[in-house]
Amino acid sequence: MSSGDLVVSRPQGLYCPAGDFYIDPVRPVERAIITHGHADHARSGHGQVLASREGERVLRARLGQRVSLQTLGWGEATEHQGVRVSLHPAGHVLGSAQVRLQHAGQVWGISGDYFVDARGERNPTCTPFDPVRCDVFITECTFGLPIYQWAPQADVLREIQAWWQANAAEGVTSVLLAYSLGKAQRILAGMQPGVGPILVQPAIEAMNQAYRESGVALPHTQVWDGSSRPHDLGRALVFAPPGSALVEALRHQRPCRVAFASGWMRLRARRRQSLLDNGFVLSDHADWPGLQRAILATGAQRVLVTHGQETALLQWLLEQGLQAEAPGTTRVPHDREE
Repeated sequence: MSSGDLVVSRPQGLYCPAGDFYIDPVRPVERAIITHGHADHARSGHGQVLASREGERVLRARLGQRVSLQTLGWGEATEHQGVRVSLHPAGHVLGSAQVRLQHAGQVWGISGDYFVDARGERNPTCTPFDPVRCDVFITECTFGLPIYQWAPQADVLREIQAWWQANAAEGVTSVLLAYSLGKAQRILAGMQPGVGPILVQPAIEAMNQAYRESGVALPHTQVWDGSSRPHDLGRALVFAPPGSALVEALRHQRPCRVAFASGWMRLRARRRQSLLDNGFVLSDHADWPGLQRAILATGAQRVLVTHGQETALLQWLLEQGLQAEAPGTTRVPHDREE
């Protein structure tokens, strides 16, 4: 990035000098565009926040009801200091947005986090990814290596359902680690209830409520923090975030099997390190073919790669004859929520 660019990198995050606002800043600023509600993108303390209308309930649940929030519908535009801003679906989690900026003959697209794959599959709990035609595209690359290629999500959801049913038949509690925002709701939407109760840790239920209020259909869930003993626990499917104390408490109480649903489960070493009984490869990010498909669909001749594993993607972009670089941006570890 250079000083004459429409978007530059600062310690606070991506900054648009012409409009005097930041995109997903990591420190409190006066004006921020927030692409979605994950903790490494949405932080409290900003003066004014712009985000998608689809994600309003999620952001208010995460940042507080008193956040000064302006929302835009998909494709709707606003202008600030001569910069035209519009938001477009990213398909990552509910309300996740790409940002389109237009100023002085330049059009930039900032992806935020997004989900698309070579088969054209979509996350059923949010509006699907829609390519933003632009001159310059800033893309995430959380899974920017050829090893990351996702199986059809219907196959993975069937695996989770079968695992739950098999455990329930033995009277063993199924514990599924899933990120509170996005992953848990995507899996819930694909489960067939009736095997046993579905118990969720309170942070996950808060996001479930935001999804339901936004019109996303989810099966019935019971909030459980581990302090009581629910009926039919041996047939239950328990959702908890990674690192939840609920998991270790349950392991000491009764027979259970613990699995993690994440793109990181593509790496067997991750499963072994986490002492998991199973791992399901399900990600809300684009895989390697998805990244390639999304970038080419923008028509951008210059691509800036950030937030992930950049080296292989940079090489591929250069092989396509595109300008490519990896500007440094401040971000917490990218496997915190995915």
